[in-house]
This record gives sequence, C-alpha cells and structure tokens, in this order.
Amino acid sequence: MTQNNPTARAGARMTPLELRAAASLAAVFFLRMLGLFMILPVLPLHAQGVTGATPLLAGIALGAYGITQACLQLPFGMLSDRYGRKRVITAGLVLFAAGSAVAALSTSIGGIIAGRLLQGAGAVAAAIMALAADLTRESSRTKAMAGIGASIGLAFALAFILGPIVDASFGMSAVFWAAAGCAVLALAVVVVLVPDPPVEVHHRDVQADSSELRRVLRHRGLLGLDLGVACLHCVLTASFVVIPLALRDYAGLPAARHWQVYAPVLIASVLLMLPFVFLADRGRRMRTVTMGAVVLLGTVEIALAFAQHSLLLLAALLALFFTAVNVLEASLPAMVSRAAPADARGTALGVFSTSQFLGAFSGGVIGGYLHGAFGNAAVFAVAAGLCALWIGLWLALPRARAADGRVTGGRQAE
Repeated sequence: MTQNNPTARAGARMTPLELRAAASLAAVFFLRMLGLFMILPVLPLHAQGVTGATPLLAGIALGAYGITQACLQLPFGMLSDRYGRKRVITAGLVLFAAGSAVAALSTSIGGIIAGRLLQGAGAVAAAIMALAADLTRESSRTKAMAGIGASIGLAFALAFILGPIVDASFGMSAVFWAAAGCAVLALAVVVVLVPDPPVEVHHRDVQADSSELRRVLRHRGLLGLDLGVACLHCVLTASFVVIPLALRDYAGLPAARHWQVYAPVLIASVLLMLPFVFLADRGRRMRTVTMGAVVLLGTVEIALAFAQHSLLLLAALLALFFTAVNVLEASLPAMVSRAAPADARGTALGVFSTSQFLGAFSGGVIGGYLHGAFGNAAVFAVAAGLCALWIGLWLALPRARAADGRVTGGRQAE
C-alpha cells in the first residue's frame, strides 16, 4: 500500500526542481494576468473621454485582447514544440509589454484597441502549461497546474484592487505602464528562475493536438462546456463595461474609492464560494452546483438592472456576482478535464480556453453596443438572458461523461 511504501510516498512529493518550476511558472502567469486584468475596472471610466471613443468602441477596447488570445493561443502552443518553450514564452511576453506600451502612449481609442490586441497576441498560456509538463513528473503535474490556476484567481482579485488605486494616483496610462512592468518582471522570472527542461515533449494531456481537433469539436458534451465558458466570459466582460460606471454615476462613489468596494466584495466572494466548491468536489454534485451558480449569476444580473442607485445593494450584489463567477471558473475546467478523453485532454482544454477568450471579446462588443444604444440596464438584462440561454443549452446537449462514468453536465444522452 502507498502509506507503507517509501518510494511511493517520495514519488507523490514534488522535488525541489519541480517546486521551483511550479512556483516560477505560476509567478509568470500571475504577473501576466495581473497586467491584463488591471484595466478591466478602470478603462470604462475613462474611455469615453478618449479621442474618437464611442460606447461601442470602449467595449471593444475592453474585450479586444480576447480575439487575439483566441486566434493565437493554439498556434503559440504548437510553435513552442518546434522552437522551444522559453523562446516562445519570451516572445509572447515581449508582445504583451509592447501592447501595454502602445496603449499607454495612445491618445485615441483606436490606439488603445491596437494596444489591447497586441497584449492579447502574447498568447503564452499553452506554452507555459507545456513547459510545466516538461519540468514535472506525471505524479506531480496536477499540483503544478493547480498552482498556476490559483495564481490566475489571485491575479484577478488583486487587479480589481490595484487597478483603481494606480488609476486614482497616476491616471489610466499608468495602469498600462504597470502592465508593461508586470511583463518585464515576468521576463526576468523566465530568464533567471524558470529551469531549462531536459527535454521538450508534446504532452497530449496539457497540449492541443491538431489531429484531435475534429474529435473534440464533435464531442457534444464538451461542446456544452465550451459554450458555457463563452457565455460566462461574455457576461463578465459585458457587465464590466457598465459596473464601474454604475458605481460612479448612479451610486455616487468616486472612481478613486472603487477599490474600497472591490476589496471586501472579492474577499467575501472567495469565502462564500468555498463551501460550494467543496460540495461539488467531495459530494459529487458538480452539475447541480454549476447550474446553481449560473442561476445565481442570472438572478444577480436582473437585480443589477434595478439596484444601481444603492451603493450598499450594489456591493452585496457584486459579492454574489463574484461568488457565482468564482464557482464557475473553478468547476468548468475541472469538468472539461474529467470529460475529455485522456489522449485528447490537452486539445479539449485548448478549445475550452479559446471559447473563453472569444466570449470575452464578444462581451466587450455586446456590452459596448447595448450601453451606447439603450443604457446600463439593457446590458444587465441581456447578460441575464445569456445565463438563461446557457441553462437551456446545458439541458439540451448530452451530458459529458467522465472516465469513471459519472455525469458532468448537460442532459442524459439517449
């Protein structure tokens, strides 16, 4: 048995090299995502004062990174097989830093959109995951990936606090310069701290394989999860086209104090989500918890349409909003990983991530258009409708079955 086998116990622990690899790659991911997310609570407050801006173009600027991420993520992963992981990661971080500088120096909305597109072009997520796989044994890989996943959640939370603080102190361009600084720090981590892999191998459990793409796209259970994450990030981005404006213009909270709402709201949402994640994982109620989170998200969107004049109510609704988002961000990738065939898991996760970024871009476009044409309430109403559509898709598509036969989503296949 494992508990009486010293070799097995040693194999379950990460080696010092694996710990260094996992920690340094998590730091790279954290710095990149922090720079990317910091603009979300800030850009809507300033975009309409930028030359040439319209609500639609402001929304496009918010979500523009998503379209280049979606288009280039899988090619970057494949290029890392051919030209080396660290070389591709370095190139991606240089692109991200350049995009941040372009946006920081721009005085027009077109320049900001160009900078955001260039930020997204540094699509190094797949290459980082591949390098993590190169540097860890299969028995330690899940821990390394979990650390990278946790770094994304931490970056998201800190971005909503640091972004408004930097903006209030130095202006919106400083937020983009801070993003460029994050990219430079990430480059230093890659050069100094990330180990060189002894060998680079294509890992089908974490990397996309073009030969498996058709198989994954025809898997109707996985398709439901891909559409779900696209809806989630469409709702998230569309909502943040107008949430900062609602806090300032309706609830009367100055932009310099927005972080004072985001900080307690995000802490509360993490505490609120933990019991649900535990229930989903240990109680094997992943589908029930996930559907409940979608219902909660849609309900919050409806309430936001009518609660914009009350700061206290807005804060409470934002806590529930982030709770639902956090639960879904934790559960959906796990469901994809469990449902995907083992020899196509990397491809399934790549398609899932591409769907996520397409959703973010679509959310910026939809949110910007609705805000300009019909106002804040229309954005929240359509976001609620997307949640209803998500539930309908969930019920209509076959359930994705895990390797152990358990059902992870959708309806029972005939």
